Amino acid sequence: MLIDIRPLRESPAFRRLWLGGALSSVGGTMTSYAVGLQIFQLTGSALAVGALGLAIAVPAILVGLAGGSVIDAVDRRRLVLLTTSGLAVVSVLLAAQAYARLDQLWLLYALVATQALFGAVNGPAIATFMPRLLPTDRLPAAAALKMIMMHASLTVGPALAGVITASWGLRTCYVIDAVSFAAALYAVARIPAMPPIGETTRPGVRAVVDGLGFVARTRVLAAAMVADLNATVLGMPFALFPAINQDRFGGDARTLGLLTTAVAVGGVLGAALSGPIARIARPGVAILAGNAVWGAGLFGFGLVGNLWLTLALLAVAGAADSMTVVFRNTILQVATPDNLRGRASAVDYVVGAACPHLGNFRAGAVGSLVSPAISAASGGIAVIVGVALIRLAFPAFVRYRIPTTPEPQPARA
Repeated sequence: MLIDIRPLRESPAFRRLWLGGALSSVGGTMTSYAVGLQIFQLTGSALAVGALGLAIAVPAILVGLAGGSVIDAVDRRRLVLLTTSGLAVVSVLLAAQAYARLDQLWLLYALVATQALFGAVNGPAIATFMPRLLPTDRLPAAAALKMIMMHASLTVGPALAGVITASWGLRTCYVIDAVSFAAALYAVARIPAMPPIGETTRPGVRAVVDGLGFVARTRVLAAAMVADLNATVLGMPFALFPAINQDRFGGDARTLGLLTTAVAVGGVLGAALSGPIARIARPGVAILAGNAVWGAGLFGFGLVGNLWLTLALLAVAGAADSMTVVFRNTILQVATPDNLRGRASAVDYVVGAACPHLGNFRAGAVGSLVSPAISAASGGIAVIVGVALIRLAFPAFVRYRIPTTPEPQPARA
């Protein structure tokens, strides 16, 4: 039942990347908490917090797809070192504006948008490392380890940020994030060069179109992306947390941290109990089932008023979401050749990391028009309806099986 940790034991390079990413992710979630809270303190508006999602999503979508063509044309290790350094600089600037007490909404949006630009290249480039460091039969376990790292950071980060904000102010969160990038830079610096394997293409529009065409032609990949869009664009609830925390629980900073932490705790539990995932024959069915549970959890979150029941529903939703991401990442790595992996990972990043911010904008806008609770509940219903439509539109998706014979790996570090 427990998570398979063999990738960590067998690959020192993967282990360093995983640990460095874990520390950096904790810092990143603390910054996300601090930015959202700072904007809410300046405006008192759920819509303004939701607009933060636009500031992230628009540049990430525009740069993410183009960045994929760059990833497939250069040494990916050097590119990650450059983008990680850029992310660290942005964190330093966020800390500087907080200590200077500038309190400028436009500046916060601009810094977050710049952060999204670097992240749109950094995330997909790092994703290309995993199949080069591990054999194919270890990729599901590696994807689960990545998810437990992400959700563990979402568990520790917001809760720690709530305590730190209550004690020393939110500007301290920015400082911790800036320092945490040292671990990520060290991990990347230790791996060997990672040029693409196979025929490469020059960065540009044609390369981007080729990557999009590959995803569209590979129907199982296309269906997995649509399923994730359904769950996030229609259901993402995080922009509602400050307003719901204010309405239901008095606006305490520690309670706000618990709301985000609850989703992450569920994700940790889902990933920690991911041992049987290698025996699930049909990942498409598992993704759709996870989406349905995610939607049901958000529907309940919108209706209940008790704190502990609210946290429990968010935890169930987080566990379901964790499993869907593991299966989507596994399908992506197995179905994509290395010389297209940067572009396919860029599409996955836009869908899985950028488009959720559109969902947060939708949630904030609907919450401002009606109420935050109705926004959350209606989003959950929309996700469940979307699952049924995807099942009808992509029948091959539910029949897809991951190949049982591992493909030979071109290079391992």
